[in-house]
Amino acid sequence: MDFTIDLHTESIVKLLVAMLFGLFIGIDRQLKQKPLGIRTSMVISIASCLVTLVSIHAYDKFGGTDHPNMDPMRLAAQIVSGIGFLGAGVILRRGGDAISGLTSAALIWTASGIGIAVGAGFYVEAGYAVILLMFAVNAVPLLIRAIGPEVLNKHEISIKIIMEPNYILTDVIQKIEQRHIITDQRKTRKTGRTIRRMKIKDLDDGRQLIDMVISAPDKDYATEIYYDVKKIEHVMSVEVEQL
Repeated sequence: MDFTIDLHTESIVKLLVAMLFGLFIGIDRQLKQKPLGIRTSMVISIASCLVTLVSIHAYDKFGGTDHPNMDPMRLAAQIVSGIGFLGAGVILRRGGDAISGLTSAALIWTASGIGIAVGAGFYVEAGYAVILLMFAVNAVPLLIRAIGPEVLNKHEISIKIIMEPNYILTDVIQKIEQRHIITDQRKTRKTGRTIRRMKIKDLDDGRQLIDMVISAPDKDYATEIYYDVKKIEHVMSVEVEQL
């Protein structure tokens, strides 16, 4: 009887620890307004821990000489592959090769791994994993932004431009690609922008639509790009989206 009580107490503690670690991951995602939120992260960690506990205790209860091939982690192993459908649900393709949600998908898979680790009794390892995850997701990008090369400190911007009819589009593309632009104070500054993908389409009224994705430095805000493109002659409208 005492063994059963201790077993149940240990299981409850494991579920609470799994929920706590899932909460840490969810708070980080929630603060960044990412698809993986607090509730989802906690549910994944708790459920993974529960399935691991069932798998281990089922072996203790039903295993033995009559079942020599019974694996205590066989059921838990299915979590890793089964959780993939949740990760796929947060991955979004915004057109072309622009994809978002990969980090959230990876953290969904990781939350299940932390739940498995806690359910198997590896508290310290799960705790270290959470600390390393927070460091990798939050601190490392700041270090790269501070001391890393410029090529690692860029983000993608989607730009849709509607041009007046019969205007040479090459001039617009060259002005967007040029390495320096003239500001209102007649000074020049380096943009560091490069065109990653571009599509040109004729509209029914004779105008042209330029749909492109450019790579710009992190310090180059979408609003600055919007006003820079809007200043180009013969540009009728501009739509900018940060990917």
